[in-house]
Amino acid sequence: MKPFSKRMSRLGTENAFSVVSKAKKFEREELAPKGEKLVYLQIGEPAFDTPANIKEAGVKAIQANQTHYAPSPGIMDLRQAIADTASKNACEKYGWEDVIVTPGGKPIMFYMINALIDPGNEVIIPNPGYPIYESVVSYLGGTVVPLPLLEEKDFNFTLEDLKKLITPKTKMIVINTPQNPTGGVLTKEVLEGMTKLAVENDLWVLSDEIYDRIVYEGEHVSITKFPGMPQRTIMLNGCSKAYAMTGWRLGWGVTKSKEMVAAMEQLLINDVSCTPTMVQAAGLEALRGPQNAVEDMKKEYQKRRDLLVSLVNDVPGMSCKLPKGAFYLFVNVKPILAKLGINASKFADRVMREAKMVILPGTAFGSYGEGYIRFSYVSSEADIKEGMKRLKDFVVKVYK
Repeated sequence: MKPFSKRMSRLGTENAFSVVSKAKKFEREELAPKGEKLVYLQIGEPAFDTPANIKEAGVKAIQANQTHYAPSPGIMDLRQAIADTASKNACEKYGWEDVIVTPGGKPIMFYMINALIDPGNEVIIPNPGYPIYESVVSYLGGTVVPLPLLEEKDFNFTLEDLKKLITPKTKMIVINTPQNPTGGVLTKEVLEGMTKLAVENDLWVLSDEIYDRIVYEGEHVSITKFPGMPQRTIMLNGCSKAYAMTGWRLGWGVTKSKEMVAAMEQLLINDVSCTPTMVQAAGLEALRGPQNAVEDMKKEYQKRRDLLVSLVNDVPGMSCKLPKGAFYLFVNVKPILAKLGINASKFADRVMREAKMVILPGTAFGSYGEGYIRFSYVSSEADIKEGMKRLKDFVVKVYK
């Protein structure tokens, strides 16, 4: 048979899902016969159920036969609700026409990068960072320029760090705040300084703000807060994290660029036609209904964060800082890796097989993640305690 396209070889994946598949197979074949189970502390999926009012809105939409095609860029009421929400963090007021609704947040990344990047264009991407940014740029023949997020800088970067990476070939910068996988939060000063660099160099910005409702210190700051940025920024958000709606698949992009909205709508029509109507009805209730469930979940995440940080820092050879947002812990395990003579990926595999606990190697998020592992603290307090007991027992045994 004739071969696949060359670009398929450049397309990456999201290792969080690959690791789960591998872990489930190991659990089914090796542990289940012995009555044992893995403890999962790796994937960024809220352990809470979708709030009842949101589920009811989705069910009512189905019962009301809202099961047909929706307008490709989204239902008007939902687009307006999204615009109203985004306007709270921006320097300008958004309207419904500035919004594109998609099945999940990933399409926004895919459509924006498709609309902008030709072979040879450079895109500055945080590293460690969400792997799909790099995957899509490479797939389209763009050049990925890593922007290191270093522990000694609280997983932030300076304007000088960023400025050094900008060349005449740079077309776009990706930012994510609060960050996956580090839990870091970009400062207002850095975001404001980025505005000047973006305008001076005529750069687009993809601002992934999917964790904007999960900030533990202060308030979330969007780069769209600063003049000139709503026109050159796609602000990505969705319902998955804040409202525990990962399986509903509802995301959106917001921008003041009419040309970008039109390009993304064209790509959406070619790809999925539209986002399911009943899902959009649930999303409308999420944004306009009571918000107490979001705050309750955040308070619980903060408790689990504090618990996990204390347990991690009690393990020999492991250390971490207190993350300011999202629900991830990026843990330094360099002393353990040096002692064992292995990398982060092999360490995570040994932890799964010997400690019966699932974590992610930092390299799942880029080369600057070597020496680290990522935890997600969305699991129950009982699972966190049990998982960390297993991990500590394993480390004490091998790290002497």
